Amino acid sequence: MNSNRGLASLAAFFAAFILFNASMYTLSEWEQAVITQFGRPVGAPVNRAGLHFKLPFIQMVRRLDKRILNWDGYPNQIPTKDKKYIWVDTTARWRIVDPLLFIQTVQTESGARLRLDGILDSVTRDTISNHNLVEAVRNSNAILDRVRKKLEEVQKKGDLAPGAEEEEITGEIERVTVGREALSAIIIDKARAGLKEFGIEIIDVQLRRIAYEASVEAKVYERMISERQRIAQKIRSVGLGEQAKIQGKINKDLQGIESEAYRKVQSIKGDADAKATRIYAQTMNSDPDFYSFTRTLEAYRRAIPADSTLILSTDNKFLEFFRKKY
Repeated sequence: MNSNRGLASLAAFFAAFILFNASMYTLSEWEQAVITQFGRPVGAPVNRAGLHFKLPFIQMVRRLDKRILNWDGYPNQIPTKDKKYIWVDTTARWRIVDPLLFIQTVQTESGARLRLDGILDSVTRDTISNHNLVEAVRNSNAILDRVRKKLEEVQKKGDLAPGAEEEEITGEIERVTVGREALSAIIIDKARAGLKEFGIEIIDVQLRRIAYEASVEAKVYERMISERQRIAQKIRSVGLGEQAKIQGKINKDLQGIESEAYRKVQSIKGDADAKATRIYAQTMNSDPDFYSFTRTLEAYRRAIPADSTLILSTDNKFLEFFRKKY
């Protein structure tokens, strides 16, 4: 009798343990749950981590991730507004914000990813095709702003003619009016409205990679090369013009310096000749005979080379000085 009671108590204990174990569940920090009863959600979603209770056996726990999840789209070929075909590879971050609505619509993360594929691909295609290629490639006009600032600095220094415009240097580089980040924001806003009914929130969308279609990539590269060569040639021509202007200024300054130097040289020579003439005149006036004597000796020295023999008659005018008697 006592053994039967012991077995009954043990069976009751195990039954109570199984019942208690089936009626409780725990959630981690990164989990949220929806309780379903016969497949139908009941009660409010559970977002708090820790120990929770439910009706045993008839209620089930549908666990969902409440962390930020990743979505990677498939590369799509999309035409831009300026008729350029590109491959666009998109990535996004999303999370489940309404577990109950999520369970009622897409049910699982796999179903959610199918919805994301359809909506994000469609929104991305629509957004890219309504804008020029440059809007998806560049985010700002920083390159053009740097060129403009550099031109202003060079023109202030006088190293570049005022007529040199920004377009002459940058060529056909287009200006950005929207930009890559703004396109991502447009995609987020459109996708957020479409995914809200599934209990999904889009946090971020990025254009991870943009590439030209293989059939037009070579032509695009050729066009880019020719454009860069044209811009380089324009820069060289502007530089040659500035070189010619600087060289002309140098030549003008050099001619002015040479003219001034020649004037000073001639002035100094004139002053020296005047002084020499004055000295000669003073010498002649003070002692004409001595002046005639020294000039004659100087003439002999210049006319008769050293170690030479000169035969002249005694009445030669050249020897007239030697015939004089003082």
